[in-house]
Amino acid sequence: MTPLRILFQDEHLVVLYKPAGLLVHRSKLARGETTFLVQQLRDQLGQRVYPVHRLDRPTAGVMVMALSSSAAARLSQAFSEREVDKHYLAVVRGKAPEAETLDYPLREEDGSRPKAEMPAMPARTDIQRLDSVELPVQVDRYPVARYSLVRAHPQTGRRHQIRRHLSRRGYPIIGDAKHGKSVHNRFFAEHLAAPRLLLAAIHLVFDHPCRDQRLEVSGALDPVLTALFERLGWVGHLPQDQVTLTPRDAARSRDPATGERHP
Repeated sequence: MTPLRILFQDEHLVVLYKPAGLLVHRSKLARGETTFLVQQLRDQLGQRVYPVHRLDRPTAGVMVMALSSSAAARLSQAFSEREVDKHYLAVVRGKAPEAETLDYPLREEDGSRPKAEMPAMPARTDIQRLDSVELPVQVDRYPVARYSLVRAHPQTGRRHQIRRHLSRRGYPIIGDAKHGKSVHNRFFAEHLAAPRLLLAAIHLVFDHPCRDQRLEVSGALDPVLTALFERLGWVGHLPQDQVTLTPRDAARSRDPATGERHP
């Protein structure tokens, strides 16, 4: 089994890159599965780990896990109170808008009750088109096929929020079997060697649970996404593994748009 890629680790937490297709932990919806991220990481580190947030099974990317119950409690609270910045990259159908806030309420999808009985909850996602490509092939009814690379920054944490928001706006993520379009999913699988959901968590920013520091972690994409970006001419948008630790007060005094510190 290939070891998980560790991006940062100290005595309190570990930040890693979750492979696409791997469940974070055991679930009633996948009773036949035998491999899970939590167990694999526990065996790799030789100690107990505590999940504090989730990524969907088909989604790859940066995740943090605690190494003690006290750190887990603080990190879980930070996620639940929306004190963690999360950024994703997605490959979508069509030419997405340059920048937009998607503000569509969403019903929760927990499988416990029929959707019609679930209340619609506020949900907001900021998106930015980083690049786009036009391929001279007829995938659907048009003579050319257009796709975009989108950076998504969710402001709320509804289940499948990015996938549902982009689909509702008319730019479904490639490889999304539920919210996308099968003809485009097949085209990427058969002709571009990308047979999966093209969504990755690339960046996390949060306060360290046990130190007076702000932790910022970026993760390089896996080989499937990296090869796709190279093929589509998006190499300049490939993230790299990077970790930055900043004193908490200094980090929070920075202007989020420019990175400059306020006096």
